Amino acid sequence: MAGTAHQQTDVEGVDGGVGLTALLVAAARAIETHRHDSLAQDVYAEHFVRAAPACADWPVRIEQVPEGDGNPLWGRFARYFGLRTRVLDDFLLRSVRTDARQVVLLGAGLDARAFRLDWPSDLVVFEIDRASVLAFKQRVLTDLSAAARVKRVPVPVDLRADWVSALTAAGFDPAVPSVWLAEGLLFYLPGAAETYLVDTVDRLTTGGSALAFEAKLEKDLLAYRDSPLYTATREQIGIDLLGLFDLGPRPDSTGALAARGWSTSMRTPFEFSRLHRRGPLPEPNDALEGNRWVFAHKPRP
Repeated sequence: MAGTAHQQTDVEGVDGGVGLTALLVAAARAIETHRHDSLAQDVYAEHFVRAAPACADWPVRIEQVPEGDGNPLWGRFARYFGLRTRVLDDFLLRSVRTDARQVVLLGAGLDARAFRLDWPSDLVVFEIDRASVLAFKQRVLTDLSAAARVKRVPVPVDLRADWVSALTAAGFDPAVPSVWLAEGLLFYLPGAAETYLVDTVDRLTTGGSALAFEAKLEKDLLAYRDSPLYTATREQIGIDLLGLFDLGPRPDSTGALAARGWSTSMRTPFEFSRLHRRGPLPEPNDALEGNRWVFAHKPRP
């Protein structure tokens, strides 16, 4: 009975609220993986989806979707997540091929990068997320006999708690260049929490470090409530993203980093759609219109 209860607790970490969005991204990565023109390969993604009862009937291949790419959720939105995965994969790999020797995944969710990317051998990947999410992920990976390609250190702590102490206790060294990733995270946090997180990354990094995060620039997110992406996500899988996003004013984190001497670049996803010749392009009433991907580098002394 104890084992059953433990597994149920693990699943609860991803079966509701923001945790459920990790499964949405995993399903999108699975669909992307099986495309003939895939931008990113994640062979673990569909196993996460199949292991959670909440998404037992979700597709993991575009062929399982009656409308195919015409479906706003499993077509366009999933393609967005596939594109985002590829762009952030490229950013991380570029960073560790130059200076960074540590990777910190903030709100790591079901990120399998420690298992699927070709990392330098002397790297350490820290994965910060709630204990229940990391336990669910570990159970699935253990069942698959998956082996990380690099030293991987799960850090089970809620980002609303003292995650800095947990990260440094796990072996993170602020004196060593690092690359940080907040993928699909900040718009779930209150503005003050985002400011604290970005300030803390600045404090914990040395020259040669880097940070990537996703931002939303809309002044009124609710104006897009009837967007096909949000509507399809609510109706098809019961995730109300606008109910999960923090709707308060957003800080200018890009500007704050620039003021501290970081070099910053803010890009639209559509730029990368054109670069890779696949992925979403602008549409009317577009929930992706305000999305930005920010890349920041801290100069060496």
